[in-house]
This record gives sequence, C-alpha cells and structure tokens, in this order.
Amino acid sequence: MTADSSLDRRFTRALASLRGLSVGDALGSQYFVPANYPLLKRHEPPAGPWQWTDDTEMACSVLAVLARHARIDQDELAQSFARHHDFDRGYGPAVNRMLRLIREGGDWRQLAAGLFNGQGSWGNGAAMRIAPLGAWYADDPEQATHQAEISAYTTHQHREAVVGTMAVAAAAALVADPAGPPTPEALLDGVIALVPRSAVGAGLRRARDMLDYGDAATVAAVLGSGRRTSAHDTVPFALWSAARALGDFERVFWTTAGVGGDVDTTCAIACGVVAAGPGGAPPAAWREQTEELPDWVPTTAHP
Repeated sequence: MTADSSLDRRFTRALASLRGLSVGDALGSQYFVPANYPLLKRHEPPAGPWQWTDDTEMACSVLAVLARHARIDQDELAQSFARHHDFDRGYGPAVNRMLRLIREGGDWRQLAAGLFNGQGSWGNGAAMRIAPLGAWYADDPEQATHQAEISAYTTHQHREAVVGTMAVAAAAALVADPAGPPTPEALLDGVIALVPRSAVGAGLRRARDMLDYGDAATVAAVLGSGRRTSAHDTVPFALWSAARALGDFERVFWTTAGVGGDVDTTCAIACGVVAAGPGGAPPAAWREQTEELPDWVPTTAHP
C-alpha cells in the first residue's frame, strides 16, 4: 500500500466519523427546541434542516488539520478553532472568550492554562470533537490517544478533560479497526487499557460493568449524561451507549438522546464513534436534513 492510499483510507474513515458526529450533534440539538420534543419522544425526527453546533464546528478543524499535516499541529489547530469560531454555535462562555483572544493575538497555551483559576477546563468540549481523529488512527489506537491528548491541550488542560478526549479517540480507533469492530466488552476493555487512571477511567469501568443493563436511564443516573458538562459526567455514558449499538446509528442516537442531559454533545460523541465503524453510517434521510459541513472542510488528505 502506498503512503497516499494509506492517507486516503484514513481520511475516508475520519470523514465518515465526522458526518456521523454532525448528524448526532444536529439532531441532538433539536431536543432543546420544546416544540420538537413530542415527536422526538416517539423517535420521530422533526422536519429539517437541523443545524449543528460547536461540537461539529470544532471537529471540522480537527479533520482539516489532520488532512493537512497527517497529525495534530497544536498551533494550527488552535488558530483554526479561533478563525472559524461562530459565536452562535453554542460555545461555552470561557471558550468564546478564549477563542476571541486567540484571534486577537493571544497565546493559546497561556489562555487554556489559565481557565478556571489555573486548573484548566474539565469540560466535555475536547472530547465532543475528537471521534474523527480516532477513526483516522484506526490502525494505531495508542497513537490515537497520544494525538487526542495533544489536541485537547489547545483548549482543555484539566486531567479529566484530557483523559475523556483520549477515551473517545481510543473508542473510535478500535471501532474503525480494519480487522473488524470489537465486541462491546472488548471495546470498553480496550479503551480502559489505553487511558490513565482518572475519574473518567473509573466511569468507564462502571460502564463496562453495566453493559448488560437494558435501561439507559438507570445507567445514565449512575454514569452521568453530561448535565454537568464535565468530561467524567459525559464520556462514560456516551461510550456505554456506543458500545451497545455498534453498526446501528439509529439505535445509538435514540438510546443516547433519550436520557436527556447535554444531548447534542453525548450524541456527537456516541454517533461519531459508531459512524467510524462498518455499518455505522447515519440514515440517508437524516443526513439530508442535517446542515452541510462548512465549505472549508477538505475533501481529500493533502499533507
């Protein structure tokens, strides 16, 4: 296999994950429109178009940087986040301010490190955007976690946010494995083995123990569903949901969205992971109702 064909395969996997992430994000955001809820409760998508949020916008930058460099370049990633930042996409106030300051010439290293009294953000914003990177590194899950860690630091420097980002990337890499996707148990075992000990890791171990639970609401009550928008309150449940629905986009979406919480983000994570693997693409009708990806997203890898 030539280097070019290898890059093409990586790009194709990552783009498939990004498209799934965008559909999960955009349809998940419809849960915050009260008029849509009766339909959604019956698993009936509302009429489109569905607009995606900051989850997708930032994930587009991740793919763009990978396509250009075949790895994460932190400076370029931070600049891409800032350059394409749309205030109306639902960013949190701390990130809104940070991206504005980067556009004005601020150093992302100082700005990200200074968030929340110098602790860094432990939010789920770095994890929500990273599934396409995991799909890119499907042949090397360890490298996926390494590159995910690097990417997280551009905005989120708290240990839990970083580990949550690593976990999502590891999951997408394992699901996209060219040799075939793992079993649900093997997926979560593989992710746990690839991330350091942390609250996120403890949540993943609980998620592994709850794979045989059929009631997603009960699982979310234990693991969290993103209501506190922290990585350790978001990633374990999203990966539990993804593990139980490999190859079934509709199932992972409705399971994830049905428990409430930070629905667009939990669905972006879970759907991005499932879409990285075989049979995990969103339904064509759902893609048609989802806002198109921005025109600055590359269509091929071009390092």
